[in-house]
Amino acid sequence: MDESLLLSLVVAAFVGGAAAFLGSLMITRRMALVGDALGHVALPGMGIALVLGVDAGYGAFASLALGILAIWQLGEKTVLSLETLVGIVFVSSLAVGFLIVPEGDLEGTLLGDIASVSISGAAVAVVLSAAAFAVVKRIYPGMMLLGISQELAAVDAIDARRYNLIYLGAVALIVAVGVKVTGSLLVGSLVIVPPATARMLSTNMTQYARVSAAIGISTSVVGVVVARLAGFPPGPAIILVGAALFLLSLLSKRRGRL
Repeated sequence: MDESLLLSLVVAAFVGGAAAFLGSLMITRRMALVGDALGHVALPGMGIALVLGVDAGYGAFASLALGILAIWQLGEKTVLSLETLVGIVFVSSLAVGFLIVPEGDLEGTLLGDIASVSISGAAVAVVLSAAAFAVVKRIYPGMMLLGISQELAAVDAIDARRYNLIYLGAVALIVAVGVKVTGSLLVGSLVIVPPATARMLSTNMTQYARVSAAIGISTSVVGVVVARLAGFPPGPAIILVGAALFLLSLLSKRRGRL
């Protein structure tokens, strides 16, 4: 196995698993489209980073951090829903991003380029993915309780503002490293498709979170292998493998009801 493929598999496994774990909470709280939108929020930062000649991942995280803070602050000052605020920031960022990203780098920015990841880049992706996973695992019960009832969460001394900011920050972190895997255009699928599949296969919430992470890892790894064998871009291949598995789980669920 050559070094490029090995690094791609390692990064895909860690990013895919962490993204799916975070996504299980996102889908449970009916925030699925937030992950997809945040991938586009990263675009302006990636464009600036490319113009300056630095790693696009750093620009993605800076742009996402600013976007998350803007969404969080607006959420505190308006009665608009989180999805509405994310949508406004999303379309604005997308427009700015298309103006900034150099034309020659546009395809790689939108679809990702995991095959070109370096050893240092892979190490950063692994560490940040593990950090995002660990942080969200710690606040997972509190976030679930907030999704059920903010009053009950308040009784347990759970600060909704702080928990939401921590969670959105972790999502920004995983999206920032995920753009290297699938690009800003498809990164939302990493947090949506595997948890959706796990929802069809799980019987309780504990199992659901674990199955989501397992599916995220497996579909990302298989997608990278399929891409290498077929000569496809890894990002679309990963998403198509995940979508195929979702359809299989949907069909098996329906047959089980007959």
